[in-house]
Amino acid sequence: MSRRIIHLDMDAFYASVEQRDRPELRGRPVVVGGSAEGRGVVSAASYEARKFGIHSAMPAIRAKRLCPHAVFLRVDMARYAAVSRQVMQILGDVTPLVEPISLDEAFLDVTGSQALFGDAVRIGRLLKERIRDELSLTASVGVAPNKFLAKLASDLEKPDGFVLVPEGREAEFIAPLPITRLWGVGPATAARLEAVGLRTIGQIASCPTTLLQAQVGNQAEGLQQLARGLDDRPVVPDQEAKSISSETTFAEDTDDVDFLHRVLLELADDVAWRLRRAGRLARTVSLKLRFPDFTTLSRDATLPEPTIAGLVIYEQARALLARANPRGRKVRLVGCGVSNLTAERQLNLFEEGPQRAERAERAMDELRSRFGFGAVRRAALLRERPPPPGDPG
Repeated sequence: MSRRIIHLDMDAFYASVEQRDRPELRGRPVVVGGSAEGRGVVSAASYEARKFGIHSAMPAIRAKRLCPHAVFLRVDMARYAAVSRQVMQILGDVTPLVEPISLDEAFLDVTGSQALFGDAVRIGRLLKERIRDELSLTASVGVAPNKFLAKLASDLEKPDGFVLVPEGREAEFIAPLPITRLWGVGPATAARLEAVGLRTIGQIASCPTTLLQAQVGNQAEGLQQLARGLDDRPVVPDQEAKSISSETTFAEDTDDVDFLHRVLLELADDVAWRLRRAGRLARTVSLKLRFPDFTTLSRDATLPEPTIAGLVIYEQARALLARANPRGRKVRLVGCGVSNLTAERQLNLFEEGPQRAERAERAMDELRSRFGFGAVRRAALLRERPPPPGDPG
C-alpha cells in the first residue's frame, strides 16, 4: 500500500493567535517581535503585514518603515506553545504517527487511519475543520505519498490551503514548479543552476547527472531524487525517534545574536517538552546553522548527565552557537536538537544542578495542565530581547 502523508502547517501562527485573542487586531498588519520604536527583530508577521514586505528576522526598524501603521507586539511564547499543544492533540486523535517539526507544523502518516476516518483527503479536511472550529485558527494542508511532496504541497496555496498531489503523477505535478521549491536550493544554488538553463523541477529531474554534479557536487543525486518526487523517509513520532529536534528558517538572514538566543530558547523548550511527553532523556545536544550560501554546519556536545530540562538544553546550545559562529556570520536557519536518548529516570528530590531544573520544569508542566499554559512563563520569553549571558530566565 502506498503511504499517505499529510503535512499540516499553521498559517502565520504567532500573529494569528494574537489576532484571534484580540479581535481589534483582525484585518490589521500585526508584527510579533521587535517594537514600534524600531528595536529588536521581527519574529512573525500577519498576512496583512506581509503585503508590505515584512517577514521574520527583519529588523523592526525596517518593518516600521515599510508599514508605519503596523501593530507591534511582544512575543508571548507561552501562549503560542499552549496553542501548539492543542493543535498536536488534534493531530494525535487521528494517528499516533505524528512527527512535529516545530511549534506550528507536523507530518502525519495516516495510511493506517483511513479505515476509521476515510481517505487521506477526508482526514486532511477533518483536521482543518477541527482546528478552525475548536481553535479559531487556519492551517494549510498538503497530502501526498511522501514527506517532501506533502510539505511542498502545503505551501502552495497558503493561507488556508489544501493541496493534493495526485498519486502516480507526482513527478508530473511538480515538474513546472521553480527549482527553489526543492529542499536545499536557495538563492546561491538557484543562480548556479539557472546559469546552465535549469529553472524548473522537471528540468532538474531530466538533466544529465554529470551536469548537476558540476553545479552542486554531492547534492546532485539527492536533488534529482526529490525532483522526481521520491522520498522514502518515514514519519517518526517522538516516542520512537533516535533524536528530537526543532528548527526555524528565517525569511531574511540575521546576525542579531540576541534574537538567535531567544529563538534557541524557544526551540529548546519545545524539544524538552517533547522529550518529557515521550518519556525520554537526552545525553547529547546539537546545534544546526545554515548560512546565506546554504552551507550547513552542525555541532553537538555531550551533557554531563541526561536531561529533560529545556534550560539545560538551551545553555548548551547557546555555548555551541558561540563556538560555531564566533565571527557572527549571518544565519538563515537555526535548529536545536537532542540525541542519544534513554529511558527517563526517577528524579532525586534532593539533587541539585541539572535535576533541579528538571524538577522545576516538571512543576511548570503540572501547573500549566491545571491552570492553563500561560499560568507559568519564562521571564526571558516575556521580554522583547533575551537576557544577557548567564541569566536565561
